[in-house]
Parts: sequence; structure tokens; C-alpha cells
Amino acid sequence: MEHFDGEHPGRGSKVWLVCNQASGSNDEAAVQAVVEALTAAGFDLDRVLRFPDEPAPHAAELDASGVHMLCVFGGDGTTHSVVTSAWEWGGSVLVLPGGTMNMLSKRMHGDVPAPEIIAKLGHGPVRTDRPCVIRSRHGIGLTGALAGPGTVWNEVREAMRAVNILEFVSTAREAISQSASGAKVMCADIDCGRDEGYAAITVTPHDDGLEANGYYAESLADYAGQGIALLNRDFRDGPHDELGRHKRLRLVCPTGEPMGLLIDGEPFDGGEEEIFELSACKVDLVTTKELDG
Repeated sequence: MEHFDGEHPGRGSKVWLVCNQASGSNDEAAVQAVVEALTAAGFDLDRVLRFPDEPAPHAAELDASGVHMLCVFGGDGTTHSVVTSAWEWGGSVLVLPGGTMNMLSKRMHGDVPAPEIIAKLGHGPVRTDRPCVIRSRHGIGLTGALAGPGTVWNEVREAMRAVNILEFVSTAREAISQSASGAKVMCADIDCGRDEGYAAITVTPHDDGLEANGYYAESLADYAGQGIALLNRDFRDGPHDELGRHKRLRLVCPTGEPMGLLIDGEPFDGGEEEIFELSACKVDLVTTKELDG
């Protein structure tokens, strides 16, 4: 990670908070705990925005209001919208875990609750990083991309979050079917896994490259027998082929069909070929990992 030594927000700095109560762990009590933590850490909380009813602020709006730090408390989709809206802004963005997976927050802080992250900021200088991200024709991916018929498992997760049992059963059945018979995806141009392709390939950004992992239909179908365990697990934790780390990754559908595609958990219309490249984040993200101890 690249570190920056310029001035960063500290106690007394003006802060805006963007929250989304539709996210996984983001109810009114959780939002209030974040508000209280920011105040206790000495920040000047000037405004709370309720996304998506209120749009994510852009750099010009933040500058015009004299904001030093923008906090986002929501899931990975909300975080994507807020961070990319603030792209190339001169202030700092604090990503807090307020959703189901919280992948970017874990990258910047570890698996730490939001109030604890904020409390660390009150005890010393605020550090920021610009971690590597994914660049594609669809835009920036902060946490990762998922390609292939296995993307239908995202609908299973949404049904679980909505506690819709009938829809959960239906989407799980559909996910198993599509994982087994849907058009596969494969890595092109490199010796990268199974020749027949995969039901799902994940692409995760790291500072030394894009990590690719391939999941075959049998491993996804295994989830059919796990029942309630699905509520607490992500299929990406399951058995997979490691496909290496790359500066540039080209995924193709051998049968020429459009591939299923998720970026930061949000669906996109994938083509028969998609190219992902390693790129630098264009806004400072607050990190607390080096403030431990």
C-alpha cells in the first residue's frame, strides 16, 4: 500500500456521514452508535445523509461545504457508490462496516466494529492509503468482481437478507441449475485453470495483483445440502482452484454467450469477454491497521 504524508483530518475536522439502513447491519441504533463515536472522538459531524434517498455527494459539493472527511456506513454496494462519487476528491473517506460482507472495511481496518474503528482515530494522526482496485469497462471495482453463471447465487443471498423463505428456496434451486448448466467462463491468454471453464470466477484486488479463483459447478451445488449454513457463509469460502495473481485478466465465455457479472456485489451486463486491470484508487481511504497497539 502507498502511504501519504500530507495533512489529514483530525479532531475538530468537519465530517459528513452517509448511511444506508437497508444494508445488512445498519439499523437506527447502529447509526446512532456511529454518530456518538464520531462525536466522542472529537470530530465535527456536520451532516448525516440517508442513502439512497439522498445521493452520494460529489467532490465539488464536499469542497464547497468545507468537508474534511466523508464517512460511509453501509454495505459494499453503498460503499462503491459513495467512494466512486468522491473519486479524485482531496479529502479522506472513512469506510465503516455497515453491511453484510464489508470487504473494503476489512481491508482498511480488519474485522473491527465501526465504533471501535472511530475510537482509534481519536488517539492519533489519521493515516490514509490508496489501495489498488479493479478497472473495467463498467467502471471501478473496489472489492472485487464475480463472473459466470454462479453470479445467480447473489440472488440467493438477497432472498436470505429479505427473510423470504419461498423466494430463497426458488432462487437456491435456480442457482444450482444455472451453476451446473449455465455458460461457463474461463481465463484467456494464460495457463489458468480448467480448460472447460468455471461456474464462477472471482477477481479480488490486492496491491501486488488481481487474485483470481475458479469455482466449478459441483462446489456450488454442494451448498444445496447445507440449509441454514447458507445464512452465515459465502460460497467464496468453499473449495476452489487458485488461478494466480495478475496485472491484467481477460475472462471469456467459450460458447460466446454474455457472462453473468457482479462488481462490488452489484449486477452488470457482462459480455462474452471482460477485461480487468489493476489500478490505483483515486481518493484517500482512512486506515487504522497501523494504529493498533
